[in-house]
Amino acid sequence: MTGLRTDPAPLLVAHGTRNPRGVDMIASLADAVSARIGPTRVAFVDVLGPSPSEVLRDTRGPSVLVPAFLASGYHVHTDIPREVAAGGNDAVTVTRALGPDPVLAHVLVHRLRQAGWETGDAIVLAAAGSSDPRARRDVLLAARMVAAFVHAPVRVGWIATGEPRVATVVDEVRAGGARRVFVASYLLADGLFHRRLAEAGADGVAAPIGVSDAVVDLVVRRYRSAVNRPDRAIRIATSRR
Repeated sequence: MTGLRTDPAPLLVAHGTRNPRGVDMIASLADAVSARIGPTRVAFVDVLGPSPSEVLRDTRGPSVLVPAFLASGYHVHTDIPREVAAGGNDAVTVTRALGPDPVLAHVLVHRLRQAGWETGDAIVLAAAGSSDPRARRDVLLAARMVAAFVHAPVRVGWIATGEPRVATVVDEVRAGGARRVFVASYLLADGLFHRRLAEAGADGVAAPIGVSDAVVDLVVRRYRSAVNRPDRAIRIATSRR
């Protein structure tokens, strides 16, 4: 019989944004993943729909949910499991979130170079922030990964939740003697948080991580790791490579 899917259906779950460019970016990422592993649906945990539970209720057979988050906080540990339970599909595997990961750190350095960063310039990693200490630890790990690539310290600043804020860290780094300071946007897509970075007083702000072959490869790798481990329970995988 032709046309029947044998692998679990991929579901990419993102935060959600009212910014059309951010929504388009998630759609483009899903399209690129679809070209690799088959039709990939998209759901959002906040701001707009469809929700993961709505998509899962409409999905027959097994599904692999890939959280398109750069750190594992409330949305990953609470919202997504609740949505999976509400979806009523008992054949769902949830992979670990996209970040932190060395692949994303490499993309961040590439985005910085595109923005004009050069060796010797200071870097501030800007993240949305979270009240969840697990998410904050993930962001700090991401900063260490970037630092390992550039062989220089990388400070972290928060955009919306947590202290110190990005502008404060930029000022501190500049006061410490940095000639130029660049902000690495630890955000997946464009939106309100990224736009705020223009007001941080840095010499340059890198674009969000966005869609690239490396990011698509990362999503596909998350999916395939779940497909190759069908015995895994519905849970958030937090083990590091």
